Amino acid sequence: MAAARKTIALTDQQDAWIKAQIAAGRYTNDSEFMRDLSRRDQERSAKLDAVRAALIDGENSEAKSFNAAAFKQRMRSAHRCVPSAARRRAGA
Repeated sequence: MAAARKTIALTDQQDAWIKAQIAAGRYTNDSEFMRDLSRRDQERSAKLDAVRAALIDGENSEAKSFNAAAFKQRMRSAHRCVPSAARRRAGA
């Protein structure tokens, strides 16, 4: 893969952070740090895009009524949860 050369300006604090990461052995040089930073940002952006798409799909789907009591009962049954009042009665 061809590499593009870039010149960037960093604050002293940012430069010190990068140097500390290199000194700690996390990276071998500035370029490796910047490539990793870019790669992580790309991954984060892809995850955010997926969440946004899922939210849009949800907003565009047909609305269904939600029964909170039935949902809680399904979750308790599925996870064998005991309501706190029942735990108190059982002496837990």
